[in-house]
Amino acid sequence: MELTSKQRAQLRGLANTIDTIVQVGKDGIGENLIKQTDDALEARELIKCRVLDNNIEYDARTAAAELAKATRSDVVQVIGTKFVLYRESHSKPREKRIQLVRSKPKKA
Repeated sequence: MELTSKQRAQLRGLANTIDTIVQVGKDGIGENLIKQTDDALEARELIKCRVLDNNIEYDARTAAAELAKATRSDVVQVIGTKFVLYRESHSKPREKRIQLVRSKPKKA
């Protein structure tokens, strides 16, 4: 599911208050980092990640795209060395999930 601009804006607002929990270090994006990111997305739905300065292989945009593809999530935003990923959780009860704004159907 592709996020709309309103949903992206809503998620950016929610991401302002959360801490960075995933860091892409000098080892790059490997199996362990993908598993850690996948587990964090399932538990929290919205996570903030950071590319450390000692990583010469990835910039934030590339790392965000690769992690999003590996974890089947959406990139919400990329700013400097930080990026935000979102994926709806399937293990949480529906009422505890992040409720995204719905786009209104266009009138004919």
